[in-house]
Amino acid sequence: MLSHGEAAALSPARLRGEIAKENWQKPTAGLALGHVQANLAVLPSKQAFNFLLFCQRNPKPCPVLEVSDPGDPHVARVAAADLRSDLPRYRVYRKGKLIDEPTDIKQYWRDDLVAFLLGCSFTFEEALLSAGVPLRHLETGRALPVYKTDVQCQPAGPFEGVMAVSMRPVPGSLVSRMVQITSRYPLAHGTPVHVGDPSTIGIEDLGAVYYGDPPVMEPGDVPVFNACGVTPQLIAARAAPELMITHLPEHMLVCDVTGEQLSGM
Repeated sequence: MLSHGEAAALSPARLRGEIAKENWQKPTAGLALGHVQANLAVLPSKQAFNFLLFCQRNPKPCPVLEVSDPGDPHVARVAAADLRSDLPRYRVYRKGKLIDEPTDIKQYWRDDLVAFLLGCSFTFEEALLSAGVPLRHLETGRALPVYKTDVQCQPAGPFEGVMAVSMRPVPGSLVSRMVQITSRYPLAHGTPVHVGDPSTIGIEDLGAVYYGDPPVMEPGDVPVFNACGVTPQLIAARAAPELMITHLPEHMLVCDVTGEQLSGM
């Protein structure tokens, strides 16, 4: 298994190759900095239109980067990847129930499946670091905290439910800089959906994460919440499609295009 330092030194294509060989099965935060990272959602074609409509109605948590042809696990616009094996870990749901967290999904792949790549906030982290905005989860080697909110998404067919958000503690004096930088990345969730008091969006305890690690807050830090691509996983539990495959949170597809290239798309 690669060390984090070894993995961080690899190009996106080489990293995906190591992931496919199961030499990396950990979160992708801090890897291939400057390159796009993407969330994954896979559904049978009969439900793909409603899910695409859901994404169009909820572009903050579900910004669409690419949609595959039915049965084709390959994508081209953002990454020369095989979506069945090039993410470190996956989640498989049947009728809304989590049944597996495999390292590849070849055994589940079918000719009627449509894959959606959705933007991820890891994409803009290099830009934040370059601007002097600290990222506490990278500093401390912790997973980015993800929370369920009480913010309702706009429904589409059977897809409805609440938004998930990630949270980065940011020094108060740098919040405006973060907002300015993230505004350049609408396909990576863009500007925050909330800054400050978490109870305003239904989060009563920052220590009670849905996924990831509780945050480390330094004096003067303000909680900044971005929409999160874990949202479809919350939606899957309610919509209960016959089959839905997603990434394990924080285990993203690392793409060939850069964040700067994405911001110009």
